[in-house]
Amino acid sequence: MDTSRLLRTTGTVIAAAGLLLSGCTSGGSGGPSASASSGAGSAAPSAEPGAVPAALRPYYDQKLSWRDCGVPGFDCTTMKAPLDYEHPESGDIDIAVARRKATSPEKRLGSLVVNPGGPGGSGIGYLQAYAGIGYPAQVRAAYDMVSFDPRGVDRSSPVQCLTGPAMDRYTQVDQTPDTPAEQALLVAAFKEFAAACQTHSQRILPHVSTVDAARDMDVLRAALGDEKLTYVGASYGTFLGATYADLFPGRVGRLVLDGAMDPSRPALELNRDQTEGFETAFRAFAADCAKQPDCPLGQGSPDAVAARLKEFFRKVDAVPVPTTDPARTGVGEALATTGVIAALYDENAWPQLREALTAAIKDDDGNGLLALADSYYEREPDGKYANLMSANAAVNCLDQPPAFDGPAAVEKALPSFEKASPVFGRGLAWASLNCAYWPAKATGKAAALTAKGAPPIVVVGTTRDPATPYKWAQALAGQLDSGVLLTYDGDGHTAYGRGSTCIDSAINRYLLEGKAPEEGKKC
Repeated sequence: MDTSRLLRTTGTVIAAAGLLLSGCTSGGSGGPSASASSGAGSAAPSAEPGAVPAALRPYYDQKLSWRDCGVPGFDCTTMKAPLDYEHPESGDIDIAVARRKATSPEKRLGSLVVNPGGPGGSGIGYLQAYAGIGYPAQVRAAYDMVSFDPRGVDRSSPVQCLTGPAMDRYTQVDQTPDTPAEQALLVAAFKEFAAACQTHSQRILPHVSTVDAARDMDVLRAALGDEKLTYVGASYGTFLGATYADLFPGRVGRLVLDGAMDPSRPALELNRDQTEGFETAFRAFAADCAKQPDCPLGQGSPDAVAARLKEFFRKVDAVPVPTTDPARTGVGEALATTGVIAALYDENAWPQLREALTAAIKDDDGNGLLALADSYYEREPDGKYANLMSANAAVNCLDQPPAFDGPAAVEKALPSFEKASPVFGRGLAWASLNCAYWPAKATGKAAALTAKGAPPIVVVGTTRDPATPYKWAQALAGQLDSGVLLTYDGDGHTAYGRGSTCIDSAINRYLLEGKAPEEGKKC
């Protein structure tokens, strides 16, 4: 489910937030799968603001020692948290934290913690590249902008799995297997990935759930000196924020959950819902593309455009499109699908997608689609990958039981996935198999989150969001006792800071004045 990594193409951020579902870790399908997960499944601490178990008191009382980050305007620190909250005597884990102080200290309201999603997205990277400098000036004036890399992510004891060359092979595995032999190769790839994670990250794998990260966030709140948490979470970050609110309703300040997930839906339904979301987003792209004289998929109805894209995928499944990258064998169906899905997160990337498809279809040049796929996977030009995909699988596979237990279950579900998306359904169904072979048993499960007793929580949904379908925002707002739904009628993933004055004004007012939008407000 795309995860909220920063998708960059030609130096431009095309998606500030993303959600990666567990399936996308496998390789081609790209987007969804992941974030799915579950209810706050471990023992919940007391909701009372002052109640902290004695064994956890040293963590809550710790003093943060800030230092220069090496990025102008930002400070960094390392926070201690227990590896296992149920057994804090078993050792610590380091959580990397960064902040940018309020630009108007005399107006300071406290700390604003932000999370970009994923799971697996670096909060510190997001803060330094976007939120700390790109959030509305009046918000940055009133708050210390703060983020952290959740446990298992980037600077916080990162989950490590495959090497760069092995990840290159993994992302090219055929995810629309047509024969038993191709199915066996895909299953072997999932097993190899899981085994590598176990080999390199055995200590941390059982302890990177969303519940663990939410409890870390409460320790961070206390260490920052804030009585209550003020928070903006995007995409998977909405699940993290809602989990926090459900665990600690008495410590909730002003929470914005943008591009919301539905925690009550099991992994299979989440993956299928997101498949439908990417179909909706593609059809919006197709309708726009057909109006352009340079549309590489031709003119006509969205169905006609979709049929031509499907035919292109069929061709590159048989014969990949060449690239100038010697490390890859070309752009086959897996990478091509990922490249297309990457561009669907933000309508501003549609022209780039047209260019990439034009080069691939008309000039036999796969470099444009490869650049989009690499941005999705956070692959650097030197062949190294961020740990996004590793952390993504680790969190998702722990948060909820797997969508499928084997190839036969995928085969049974294929018709419903292909109905949800004739273009992407088959690949995204097979991509959802990856958690079946995960070495750490799931600790969470799908469950509604209510956060009973919390003050108003703003839930934001975009009507044609590809990664977090609008119905998820409606569901989460309905589950939360104090949820207030704010709707953006538009395209792309998430809404805050993406050009809608109506959305931005409503959220800014809430963050600065504590006044939630009226229920049912639409922009």
